[in-house]
Amino acid sequence: MAQPLNADFDPEALKGFLANRFGDAAMSLERIGGGQSNPTYFVDYGAHRMVLRKKPAGPILRGAHAVDREFRVLEALAPTNVPVPRPVLYHDGVEPLGTSFYLMERLDGRVFHDCSLPGLVPAERRGIYFGMAEAMAKLHAVRPDAVGLGDYGRPGNYFERQIDRWTRQLRESPSDRIPALEAVADWLPQHMPADDGRVSIAHGDFRLGNLLFHPGKPEVIGILDWELSTVGHPLADLGFCSMTWHSTPDEYGGILGLDQAALGIPSQREFLDHYFAHAVPTAPLQRFHLVFSLFRFAVIFVGIADRARAGSAASADAASKSPLAGRFAARAQEIIQGARPWSAA
Repeated sequence: MAQPLNADFDPEALKGFLANRFGDAAMSLERIGGGQSNPTYFVDYGAHRMVLRKKPAGPILRGAHAVDREFRVLEALAPTNVPVPRPVLYHDGVEPLGTSFYLMERLDGRVFHDCSLPGLVPAERRGIYFGMAEAMAKLHAVRPDAVGLGDYGRPGNYFERQIDRWTRQLRESPSDRIPALEAVADWLPQHMPADDGRVSIAHGDFRLGNLLFHPGKPEVIGILDWELSTVGHPLADLGFCSMTWHSTPDEYGGILGLDQAALGIPSQREFLDHYFAHAVPTAPLQRFHLVFSLFRFAVIFVGIADRARAGSAASADAASKSPLAGRFAARAQEIIQGARPWSAA
């Protein structure tokens, strides 16, 4: 969604930088997005239609907002069949915009933030969900070492390290304890599948709202927002994407409780089957992977609530998201206790 410019840098400084790279031309600048992530802008400069992503101004946590990693993964995937915007350039350093930034091509397409896909007919909705599954399968088919990303993260024992990381973040939070979330944290290491050695590029935030679709076809033309990407396990992304079927529309835009068949939205089982039909051989998704994804998302909302209380949240509505930590913890417990099937038919 476009916003008033409200740039966190001097637009004239960017214009000067682009003039040195591309020659003199007219420039237009528009801020987009806004959430919890890296400031993002549409930049038109002469015939160049681009998107700029940069670190936010001011102090940031060590390792956070790593736009250099985003650019690196885009460069690595650009020659493959994984749909990504073409990277243009990366610039490191404080000058001229105050932080590091990169530019990528601007693609024309559709972004769907509402998982119920209002305005589409049932057949179109079904196609969009299957297109999402196919794009994920393409990403996970890429061997990280084959595209120069073998050192993009630590291969092996992915879920063990992730559970340690997110549990530690939960325990270090100054927020009041959420008993359901603590119980899920205790359950996960006791039910972790044996490491099968499968390694892929894990997007980390693979969901409908981070995909750009062709203007007239149910085909993903760009996977966006690679801030959380790493070398990981494909079932982490698949479990994360599956949360859509286990959260309600007011729980960060899920589809639980909607008449999915009438809408034309595939069941979770159909979505998983479509993914596996297009993916390289991969172990099946298990209850653990969905519980882990719900746990991780709940801890992320704990962190957002912490930053809101400290007055350092990036989003003005961050405080309103704090109850979601408890809601996602409850969803995870429902799946653990068998109150609802974890992979609906």
